[in-house]
Amino acid sequence: MSNDKQAGSGARSIPRVLISADRSSSGKTTISMGLMASLVSRGYKVQPFKVALDYIDPSYHTEITGRFCRNLDGYLMDENGILDVYTHACEVGDQADIAVIEGVRGLYEGFESLSDLGSTAQIAKILNCPVILVINARSITRSSAALVSGYKNFDTDVEIAGVILNNIGSRRHAEKAKEAIEYYTGVPVIGVVPRDQSMQISMRHLGLMPALEGRRRLGDEGFEDRLKGIEGIINRGIDVDRFLEIASSAKPLKSPDNSVFSFIPNTGICKPKIGVALDEAFNFYYQDNIDLLKIAGAEIVYFSPVKDSLLPEVDGLYIGGLSRAFCRRT
Repeated sequence: MSNDKQAGSGARSIPRVLISADRSSSGKTTISMGLMASLVSRGYKVQPFKVALDYIDPSYHTEITGRFCRNLDGYLMDENGILDVYTHACEVGDQADIAVIEGVRGLYEGFESLSDLGSTAQIAKILNCPVILVINARSITRSSAALVSGYKNFDTDVEIAGVILNNIGSRRHAEKAKEAIEYYTGVPVIGVVPRDQSMQISMRHLGLMPALEGRRRLGDEGFEDRLKGIEGIINRGIDVDRFLEIASSAKPLKSPDNSVFSFIPNTGICKPKIGVALDEAFNFYYQDNIDLLKIAGAEIVYFSPVKDSLLPEVDGLYIGGLSRAFCRRT
C-alpha cells in the first residue's frame, strides 16, 4: 500500500463515498467511472457499488476496478442485507482500500413520495456515507447554490460533503457557480468538469451496452482509449486528493448480523458443477449469487452460448439476462 493511502482495520472502517446527482443525466456515471479509474491508476484497490438494479453501469465499474461491482437496493434488501453485501464485497479477496458507490437517478428519488425507500439517500444513511453531489450546471451559476442548499437541507441526516459541477462552459461560469455554492451553503466544490463533446459521445455510445459488448465492438484499444479519455478529463477537473479526504471522513459502520456469506461446510461427497453462461450476450448477473453458490460448495464453469458449439459437462445451468444491445444487433 502506498504512503498516501489510509490503512483500514476491516471493511467497516475503510474510506467510502457515494456519488449522487440532482437528477438523472447529470453525469454521475461518467464521473464515477473517471474517479474509479483515477484511483486505480494511483494504486488503490477500489470496491465499486451501484444503487438499485442496474447492470450496465456496474459492468464498467467492474472492468475499471478489477473487482466485481455489487448492487445495493433499499427496496429489495433490508438494512442488514445492505450492510452484509457491503462488508462481504470489501473483504472478499484482497481487502479494498476504498469503496465508491454510484447512486441512481436523483439523490432523493425512490419508490414513494413521502419516504426515502429505494433511494440513493436511503443507502447513504444506512452506510453512514458522505455524499458528493454532481450538479449539471449547464446555463446556471448562482442558481446552483439554491439547488445545493435545497438538497442539503431537505434531509439533514444525509451528509452532502462536496459538489462536482458538470457541463461547465467557461472559467467565468465555473468561478461564479463555485463562489455562490461555497458562500451560501458552506459545501466545498471539489471539481469542475467542462462541457466536452468527446466525453459525451463516448458515454452515449458506451452507456447503451454492457462493458463486454462495448469492448467487443470497439476492440481492446478503442475501448481503453475511451476510458482513458474520460479518466484524463476527470483528473484535470477534479481534486482527487480532496475526494479522498471526504471518503476518509466516513465513520465506522456496525457489523451485519447473521451474514449469508458465512462459510457453509459441504459435508457431502457431491460438489455440483454449475455452468454459467457468460459472454457479450449473456452477462446480467449479481456476483453475490455466484459467491453464494461457491460458498455452498458448487464449482462454477463459465461457457459462451455465442462462441461455444457444445455445452460443458455440468450438473446444472445458470443463464443470466440477455443483453439488450446484443438483441438489437442480432
